[in-house]
Amino acid sequence: MENEAKNSIIRLFHVSKRYGTKNALLDVTLDVYKNEFLFISGPSGAGKSTLLKLLFLGETVTEGQILVDGMNLSRISRSRVPFLRRRIGIVFQDYKLIPTKSVYENVALVLEAAGVKRRIVTKKVKSVLRTVGMEDRIDSLPPSLSGGEQQRVAVARAVVGDPMIILADEPTGSLDAESARIILDLLKAFHERDTTVIVATHDTQLIRKEGARTIYLDQGQLQTPTIS
Repeated sequence: MENEAKNSIIRLFHVSKRYGTKNALLDVTLDVYKNEFLFISGPSGAGKSTLLKLLFLGETVTEGQILVDGMNLSRISRSRVPFLRRRIGIVFQDYKLIPTKSVYENVALVLEAAGVKRRIVTKKVKSVLRTVGMEDRIDSLPPSLSGGEQQRVAVARAVVGDPMIILADEPTGSLDAESARIILDLLKAFHERDTTVIVATHDTQLIRKEGARTIYLDQGQLQTPTIS
């Protein structure tokens, strides 16, 4: 147990989340290890998105406790929440880019909010856009991009602040097969830079192809055996 705690970057202890009388998550206990690539699988409504939201305090637990890099999310002060979120990069299925801001501006916002100097912002944004293959669209607005291109920008935004953890909620769910492969390859590339990556997906074919550890949620409960 002691070694497990030392190697875990995220720990959930008997976590439940209710909306009214509905259990979105029920008694989930889980360890996510440092530098792990983890899939969370299960059908729509199983609780995958809820679990991810709890990890960056997009929602709060009804019962139980969550530790993220040693921080107890039930006890964290409001002033510390931005510090927590700067350690976590988030990729959403629907991109959540600001349509009236350019590709550069969407990615730069993360660093600007953290108070990074402008010259460093420019250098880092251009570097990460080059990595995801979007440097040539740096001045474009999101509505002019394809779904796959928008998701690549979303990945760039998630990683530009060098987070310890990347949370990806159905990042390939609305993409064609080629775009989905590119997004997954990008997530794997950032994982190889010692980043913990958690991908929520209902795509079991994708999971079997990658062979990473997978947990399975059904009606908010952790199920065994896991998909391999």
